[in-house]
Order: sequence, then structure tokens, then C-alpha cells
Amino acid sequence: MPALGQRAFCEWLGTAFLLAAVVGSGIIARELTGDDALALLCNTLPTGAILLRGELPWSTATIYIAAQVLGGLVGVWAAHLMFELPLWQFSITQRTGPGQWLAEAVATFGLLLTIFGCVSRRPESVPYAVGLYITAAYWFTASTSFANPAVTIARSLSDTFAGIAPAGVAAFIVSQFAGMVAAVILSRWLWRK
Repeated sequence: MPALGQRAFCEWLGTAFLLAAVVGSGIIARELTGDDALALLCNTLPTGAILLRGELPWSTATIYIAAQVLGGLVGVWAAHLMFELPLWQFSITQRTGPGQWLAEAVATFGLLLTIFGCVSRRPESVPYAVGLYITAAYWFTASTSFANPAVTIARSLSDTFAGIAPAGVAAFIVSQFAGMVAAVILSRWLWRK
């Protein structure tokens, strides 16, 4: 198994590329189409394509969380630089209200159940299943399926098609946590060993 530093770097790099794909494809989609529905489709495909349950000690999980948050910021900033946008910005896109919060709980619940189910039966299918789930969840959730606190934080720092106003971040993360708890409880019942 690679060293913790190597694994944390991979988390950082993977999250950076994920956010560069999410934000960059949203920017180019909006520029090329001028149509929100078509821009969402254009944003969905690269995001699903870039996404190719283990139990971690808290010390390792904390390092992974920090790596994902920092990687997300780098990815957003890379997308801004590629499209010659200001590096530092805050989103003004309001994503709030019970429907959005429920959508984030559902998105996170479904993503984690997908991962847990694959890990339980076919671990090699996780990358494909995650990519396909996120591609679908972009369209069946009102929130466009952030489903990850690091992604939510990073997207608040991009005033682009993919952004979320900073005031909405906490409620999204609480909703994601609720979805996670429900998925963990259900997965322990469904796939107990």
C-alpha cells in the first residue's frame, strides 16, 4: 500500500481535477450555449467522465479531508485561470431551501449506497458506478448533486455556472451529513458480513 503522504496527494490531485472539470465545463458550456439546460448537459458529461468504504482512522480521514478541500480550491482556481477569470471570487448563485437540502441529502445517500454496494459485491466497479451515478444525479436532483463537503466549499469560491453562494454551504453540508448517516445505517443492514 502506498504511504499516507502519497495517498493524501492522490486525494488532493483527484479533487483538484474533479473541481477543474466541474467548474471548467460549466464555464465553457455557458459560454458556448447561453442556454442553462444545454449548459447543464455540457457540464454533466465531463463531470461524470472525470470520476473514475474503507474504514479509516480519524487521523487519516482528517488528512484526506484537508487534502480534498485544498485540492478543490486548487481545481477551482485552475479553472478560473484557464478561462482568464479572476482567481479569487465568491459565488452569488443561491442554492437554498428545503428542496435543495433534500436533494443534497438524496444525492449523498445515493452516492454512498452506490459505493458501499459496489465495495460489498464488485469493488472494481466503484469508479464506473460513481461516474455514472453522479452523471445521473446531476439531472434527478434539484441541487445538481454536489454530494461532498469539499466540492461544496470549493464551488462557493467560483461565481460561475457551477457555483453556490457561501451562505448556502453550511446547509448543504448538514444535508450531506444526513444523507451519509442514512446511507451508512442502511448499508450496514443491506451488506452486513
